[in-house]
Amino acid sequence: MSVEIQNRGPLAPDDLGHADVAPPVASPGRQNGQGTIETAVRHLRVQQKTWEADGIASVTFVDPGGEALPQWLPGAHLSLHLPNGLTREYSLCSAPEDSTSWTVAVLRTSDSRGGSKLIHDQLPVGALIKVEGPRNNFTLDDAEQYALVAGGIGITPIISMVRRLQAAGADWSLLYTGRSRSTMAFLSEIATLPQDRITIHARDEAQGNYADLAAAVGALPAQALVYACGPETLMQAVARAMNDESQLRIERFKAPDVLPGPEQANAGFDVICQSTGQRIPVAPDVSVLDALNDAGVDVPSSCAEGICGTCETRVIKGEVEHRDFLLTPAERTENKSMFVCVSRCKSAELILDL
Repeated sequence: MSVEIQNRGPLAPDDLGHADVAPPVASPGRQNGQGTIETAVRHLRVQQKTWEADGIASVTFVDPGGEALPQWLPGAHLSLHLPNGLTREYSLCSAPEDSTSWTVAVLRTSDSRGGSKLIHDQLPVGALIKVEGPRNNFTLDDAEQYALVAGGIGITPIISMVRRLQAAGADWSLLYTGRSRSTMAFLSEIATLPQDRITIHARDEAQGNYADLAAAVGALPAQALVYACGPETLMQAVARAMNDESQLRIERFKAPDVLPGPEQANAGFDVICQSTGQRIPVAPDVSVLDALNDAGVDVPSSCAEGICGTCETRVIKGEVEHRDFLLTPAERTENKSMFVCVSRCKSAELILDL
């Protein structure tokens, strides 16, 4: 998944992120360009909660009946349906081949909208919750060299990539940035890996200076790929440091302030559910997702920003105006699916596989 990022001038690559929508997923769910959008829903039990760093706790889930869980690929994430009614996305950070459990890591944020705070303070070991996924919007593509960049809690999808690349004997490097080592998860595991491949940048140790992104990604060969996860300011700084942004693959905590294409005035249109023929009007100031839900058509959603993939829906007919940050240019042209939380329709009717 390559991205287009508008240059809005110098930005400091903030190491902190918003874990409530951690995105920031072969397993059920979207897999970059493969067109697979179904996900399995399970009720899993919280087996363990572990302190990983200041403000970061990992949560391990198991099947209550002891059934095996599907294996997944690095970059995958889960949708957790929390007891307070919220749905939140968190990256898997355990071993993809481990079918006995799944683990995510959650940063408790000061501006939590209710997700990370609940998980840290109110989700006990033994709790049973609904889990959807895994879903993958951030899969590793084939490359001769990999440069990995993680900012703060952005290490969660990156650490599983590091494990996979190291086991495969691939050519990889990691730049991991954070405010301080006490806030950076998985440092003990990272310390067991080849240190000549790894740069740890704790900003308090660098007198407040930011990491040298140009050294990490500025002179890569054409056959290399960069995988980055972290706050938006860091993602933009990585993009500006690169010679060729088409080599960049990113996963976001939240949507950028700028839409990925020219903004167009909203127009009203009708959505038709293929299975029932139900016709639902979508007003110019209402999202497709809200119109569907208001009409009694339940579509799972989480981020409402076009970054997590939860609400992806198949398109049967209609010209979609894609406003998400997940589909590739080729997928947009194919017009086979859309993210109903943000995307709209250019035609008068939109027929969806609902």
